[in-house]
Amino acid sequence: MSIGELATPIPVVDLDRMAANMVRVAEYARTHGLALRPHVKTHKSSRVARDQLAHGATGLTCATLREAEVMRAVTDDLLIAYPPIGAARLSRFMALAQVSRLRVMLDSSEAVDALAAVLPSGGSRVGVLVELDLGMRRVGVASPADAVALARRIAPHPALEWLGVGFYPGHIRGPAEGQTAAIDALNWQLCDTLDALATAGLPVRVVSGGSTPALWQSHRVAGITEIRPGTSVYNDRTTAAIGACAFDDCALTVLATVISVAVPGQAVVDAGTKALGREPIRGVEAPGYGVLLDRPEVVVSALSEEHGTLDLSHTDWRPAIGDQVRIIPNHVCIVTHLFDSAVGVRGDVVVEEWPIEARGR
Repeated sequence: MSIGELATPIPVVDLDRMAANMVRVAEYARTHGLALRPHVKTHKSSRVARDQLAHGATGLTCATLREAEVMRAVTDDLLIAYPPIGAARLSRFMALAQVSRLRVMLDSSEAVDALAAVLPSGGSRVGVLVELDLGMRRVGVASPADAVALARRIAPHPALEWLGVGFYPGHIRGPAEGQTAAIDALNWQLCDTLDALATAGLPVRVVSGGSTPALWQSHRVAGITEIRPGTSVYNDRTTAAIGACAFDDCALTVLATVISVAVPGQAVVDAGTKALGREPIRGVEAPGYGVLLDRPEVVVSALSEEHGTLDLSHTDWRPAIGDQVRIIPNHVCIVTHLFDSAVGVRGDVVVEEWPIEARGR
């Protein structure tokens, strides 16, 4: 089957670009002696996860329990980077803990106590990382003293295994060449926390961090032992715009069909918010919600639920009704979650199709 025979909109993955992205990240991790635990939120697919493990990933990172339940089929070494708060989450977490080597990131005594209460003594222990706020201001303990206090609460529980600390540097997402000051500031806070834990007699075995925007600066983070990039497997317009990848490293595009050219200066495709999301680009100033793969000057300037408007003011290209286009989205992780399946291609030939099993809750 050729791409032209596909029903649109649909996510299309360039298999060679995806493989090259995996190799590049794995080689970086090996070069710097870092464990690689990629975040599956970007692809939500056991097929892609298997490739990541084959390229050297030591385990996987999940945000939702649905992701963890699906990824259990490809590895039992899972980090759930989200607190299992509430009876429903705890019940599913406990079921996973009986068949997997689980790790979890927590930032409150309430979460520690609730988890310890449902885990049976004498069973497999769950590894726990204290989550730190190193500038993101979303979750994570705020100070070295708070980290020590929470680690002391974790260590005595027979069902919990104190491992170390974790963090997400999501606030560092500007151009790659301008990240030095932000990495330095993160290091000062992290070193203070690691020193405080060592002084308290709480040895740290794991320092887990990382993101795709700051991926290539990970080796500059003090004491880091593992990285958790997600977007890097596919990359997207944001990743390319900030210099964390080249434009040609964007492996996933949304294939769409031109359905209207009635309004002068624009074309409308069948990919709207329900195919592309509505997230603006972050880290740099740029308009719109995506660009065309082969015509990056053409921006998706507006979105409705089922309609995407292409701005033709900066191109002499004039599409016809029925033409297909491939859109690089601003944020690929959102796009994946909107579809039931993705297709893998080489050139214009469809090679395979796989389900996005871990979407939903």
